[in-house]
Amino acid sequence: MKKLIVLLIIIAIAIYAGSPYYSAYQLKNAYDDKDGATIAAEINYDQVRPSIQNQLTGQFATTMTKYPLISELGGEPLTEAANGFITKAVNGAITPQNIEKVINTQGQANTATKELAAAWAIASDQVDLKNLIQSLIIQRGDVDAVVKSQIQQVMKKQAAELEQQVAQGNDSEKPSLSYCGINCFSVSGQVKGYPLTIEMQREGLINWKIVDIVLP
Repeated sequence: MKKLIVLLIIIAIAIYAGSPYYSAYQLKNAYDDKDGATIAAEINYDQVRPSIQNQLTGQFATTMTKYPLISELGGEPLTEAANGFITKAVNGAITPQNIEKVINTQGQANTATKELAAAWAIASDQVDLKNLIQSLIIQRGDVDAVVKSQIQQVMKKQAAELEQQVAQGNDSEKPSLSYCGINCFSVSGQVKGYPLTIEMQREGLINWKIVDIVLP
């Protein structure tokens, strides 16, 4: 009887400790099978959306510290306009419907995805700064017009890059899996050539949800 109890305890521990690996395995299979509904259902959107917004707005704030002239010309309205676009882009892209669509098409760019890519590019210092400065001067402080113009330019460029990545980018055959805490598990690898880290959190004993996506 004691041996049976010990065996049951060992099995329970193995299931508890191995559950995130099995969850990651299921997610990988769903991705390979273009099963977007399964992956979309495993995301905690209330945690993922604000995390991505904070990543992008934080990157944009850091970028602006490198260019005091742009900050001086655009001021607070520039930051508000950029952050407003970032928030809109994240809210539009990180939804069950769009995640399912992106997985089903293996990354084919749609409007929501292009906007998120543009938000990432703007936050990550990939804007034509010379053009931005000229636009701020020409528009005489009409920051909204300048930002909208820049967004359209960046979206066009990012759309072309996304299409190229979808066609040529590689996916990790064996992502890196590791615990980041007793209730935290990370999956790192490449998706269409972009390095991404997904963080999962335990729900209950053996269930896991995606709670964070670390952008490149």
